[in-house]
Parts: sequence; structure tokens; C-alpha cells
Amino acid sequence: MTPMAAASKSATPRKQPSAVRSKTKPVLSAGVAFIDLDRTLLSGASGPVISEALHEVGFRGRPFPGESVLYWLFNTFGENLPSMALARQAAGMAKGKERRLVQEAGVIAAPRLAHLLQPYAEGMFAEHRAAGRRLVLATTTPYDMIKPFADLLGFDDALATRYGVNADGTYDGTIAGPFVWNTGKLDAVKTWAAANGADLEQSYAYSDSVFDAPLLSAVGHPFAVNPDPSLTIMAAARRWPTQHLDVPPGVQKVPMLGLEVQKLTSAAVNPRLIPFARFDISGVENIPTRGAAIVTANHRSYFDALTIAMVIGKSGRAARFLGKKEVFDVPIIGQLAKAMGGIRVERASGSDEPLKAAAEALEAGDLVVLMPQGTIPRGAGFYDPELKGRWGAAKLAQMTGAPVIPIGLWGTEEVWPRSARLPNVLNITSPPKVTVRVGAAVELKHRNPDADTTAIMKAIMDLLPAESRKKITPTAEQIARANPSGAKKQNTQAAEAVRRPGTD
Repeated sequence: MTPMAAASKSATPRKQPSAVRSKTKPVLSAGVAFIDLDRTLLSGASGPVISEALHEVGFRGRPFPGESVLYWLFNTFGENLPSMALARQAAGMAKGKERRLVQEAGVIAAPRLAHLLQPYAEGMFAEHRAAGRRLVLATTTPYDMIKPFADLLGFDDALATRYGVNADGTYDGTIAGPFVWNTGKLDAVKTWAAANGADLEQSYAYSDSVFDAPLLSAVGHPFAVNPDPSLTIMAAARRWPTQHLDVPPGVQKVPMLGLEVQKLTSAAVNPRLIPFARFDISGVENIPTRGAAIVTANHRSYFDALTIAMVIGKSGRAARFLGKKEVFDVPIIGQLAKAMGGIRVERASGSDEPLKAAAEALEAGDLVVLMPQGTIPRGAGFYDPELKGRWGAAKLAQMTGAPVIPIGLWGTEEVWPRSARLPNVLNITSPPKVTVRVGAAVELKHRNPDADTTAIMKAIMDLLPAESRKKITPTAEQIARANPSGAKKQNTQAAEAVRRPGTD
């Protein structure tokens, strides 16, 4: 995982696509990944970027009437017949124009289009390359305009609409070969596969449009990516996987609406809809509205996750939560956690996969939420005023350059103590108060994970009320309340310190 140049996508350009940096190619298999461009690889239409580049090189004048409306319709609803009719007629409109100008415009447009690349597209590229599959861009966009972009991303080839060219290097007003759309795209793929020894049954195809159904039906592994309404229905009927490259693999969106499940459910965790607790939340403005950030909090209760989700919801964003594997193993809850972008952590396994997944989410500009303590301190250790954390947040910050935002939680244990199997939802006459404070980004040196972890935990402690810093000798009842239901051993503060060294 390469470090990010900065924490926010809005502050710096997108990093160079990894395909351009890597020169090592695996042994190729017979399978190929055919990938559509607009609304599949890119977050919207490539047209405005290409039009601007064509204007800069003098190939075309001002935008034609209604052009912006067509792009809006495309970005909102997907491919439509008017836009495709216009694309087909573009060859005739280019008659007599110099081909070299379009090729120059393609070179200008390529890095600009790379800024529109969906955040998780590169992860998909990497998986296919690791499996030895070739990557082929398959798009209606004219070849001369889009080939530089395919080269920039390290694609093995590009299947695109080609214009006829005169001997003097000007376009002759015709389309040479298929118009690469609908059945024409399938024809182009079949011709390429036959010439390059590709097995369509072993191949993959990715598209957002129902008009690409012929291609999707022809490969062994079709994927509906950010599907338009018609493709959404078709994919469900044919049991084609649905994917969204702007969110991590496995994260689900509500069909038609295009909203993450997490954002949709955030309305259900509105403080006004939880009458068995009172909430005092401040500092939400410290959570960046865009770009990567690592949100860290102390851990006092099973109610913490819902409370943090409420805070993230107030920021208007979705987040990727790191959670222990036991949560993901629970029927229904586990599937929901995965669908909402949760990252499974097996604490005793020593695996670095959760850290890699979290780093990928940060590289894509997401929020990642974790609790450095790892679990709720048990027994007498729960009352230790000094919070001890593990190195995960510090390592992520060092790997990615993302800022660390601290959250101090207090009172969640009154809503749902560790000794209880369920929260006390009946306490609506005198609900306990939950205090949440979100702090400014922690200043880290990125040299020593132990020192950075200490700084993160201190920042969290500074957000807690004064009573949290008082040393107390807990009673037997308090110790029992801070132990899991049915626990046989009552942890002492010394035992808790040994159990949680904070060095992993």
C-alpha cells in the first residue's frame, strides 16, 4: 500500500494510477476483464472533460445547445437513446477535421479523466492482474479520444468506436468497424477475443447500462456496476452480482436510490428516536466533510457503536468500522455490518488484512472508525483513568497520512453496561445522559507508533469529563457490572493491564 500524499482528496490531485507505476506483468490467463467507461469506471460522463480538451486544441467550438442537459440525464439515469444517436452522428460531424487534434485532446483529457476514476477501481484492477487476466476498456467513446486514458491506466487494449481516416489524416465522416455500443460492443469483444485467444466463458464484464446486456450475457462473470434502473432489475432477475466502485467491496447500496445502506439507516439512529438515552454531542464539525480521516474513540459499552454511528451520521458521511470478528459472526447483524462497510478483525490471528483494508478505504478518501482499546476494559480495569490503546490507529496514520480525529465517550455504560445482554430500553422516564465530544485532529510525529498511540489516547482522555481522571477503588458491584454477563473471573486492574498491553 503506497502512502497517500495528503489526507484529503479535495486538497491534492488523485495519485497516479498504480497500473502506470507497475511494470511487472503476471503470466496471462485466457480470461479477460472487459470494462465499460462512463458511470462504471468513472463517477460520471467523460463527455464534458473530452469536450473541454477538444475545445482547447481547436477541434470544436462552443458546446452545442442542450449538451449540458444530455450529460445531466446521462449522469442521473445512465445511457439513453438520444445521447447514443448523437454519438453515432459525431463521426459525420468530424468529417474533414484533423485526426491529430483529437489525439492531442485525448492526451490532454487522460489525466483529467483519471481524477474521475472511482475510488475502488484500482483494487479491482489489481485483483484481475494478480489472477493473470488482461484488462480491456470497452466503450462507445471514440478510440482516438480515449486510448491515451486506457494507456495511462495500464490497460492491455481499448475497444472503442473508430472513425474512418483519409490519406491526408483527416476524418472521412464514417465509422470504421462496429459502433461499439449494445450488440456492436459485443461484436467488437468477440472479434478481439478470437484474435487474442480470450475465452469469454472465463472472462468478466463490467457495465452500468442495460444496453450492455448482450456483452454481460456473453461472459462467464458479468457484473452490474452502479446499474441504471433497467439493469438493476435485469441483474436481480438473472442473479448477476451488483457492485459499486465508489465504496468498498461488499458494501451495498439501495437499488434505484444509489444510497449506501449506512446513510439510509443513519436516520434511524437520530437521538430523538432513542428515548431511553439523552445525548449531549458537540464538536462534530471537527470530522472532515471530505477526504480520509481516522476516527478514534474510547470503549465503554456495547452502546458505543450506535453512538458513534449517530455522530458520523450528523457529519453527513458514511464510515468504515473496524469490528471484532464476533460481531460479523452473528446472524443478520454480521451480514448488515458487512453490507455497511465493516472491516472484520480477528484480534488473535496476527493478520494484517484488516489494516490493509482500512488503509485502502483511507486511500479512497473514506472515514475509518476504530477503538484503539480493542475491547471494553473488564472488571476493575474499567475504572482505570489512564486509557491504553493498541497501535492500529497510529500505524494507519503513518501509512496513509490521514488525520486522526479523537472522540470521548461518557455515559454509554449507563445505557448498556457490559454485564447486560441488552440495553435498558424501558428507561424512558429518567434516561441516562450520554456525553460525546469530538476533538480536533491529533498532532502526531509518525516516527514511533507507541508515542503516537500515547498521543491519541491522551487526546481522547482530554475530551472526557473531570470525573474520568479520578482514581477510585471500585466496589464488588461495580466490578461485576463491568464484566461480561456470566464471567467467572473478576478482573483486577493489574490483570487487565497484562491482558491489554497495547503493543499490537
